[in-house]
Amino acid sequence: MSVVSHTPAAPATEAVAHFQARLSFETDCADVWYASRHEEKDFVLLDVRTPTLFAAGHVPGALNLPVRTIGEQRLAEYPPETLFVVYCAGPHCNGANKAALKLARLGRPVKEMIGGLTGWLDEGFGLERS
Repeated sequence: MSVVSHTPAAPATEAVAHFQARLSFETDCADVWYASRHEEKDFVLLDVRTPTLFAAGHVPGALNLPVRTIGEQRLAEYPPETLFVVYCAGPHCNGANKAALKLARLGRPVKEMIGGLTGWLDEGFGLERS
């Protein structure tokens, strides 16, 4: 028995529930790229890093809203049903998690773009600079 199969896989019904739930919380870089170029963009992409890091390079079309600045007042221009997709530097950074938590606590729909900026670059996508 391998270390992979030592712990049995979950029953299929539990696996469906688990992976469906994950997709409710996450999206990936390729889906954000595709949706931004080929579909109606029905979400707001937020780079939650500092303005300096944002200016040095960010995902095209992203808005800069650093974690510390997220609040009711900053979100007032968006209808309550607006879906926010958040990202930060990458898997080594928990800024996107902090931002997603703040948005959820404010009652806003939110997903994390897994991989963040690192994932975006790993996919071969370019950056915008401002």
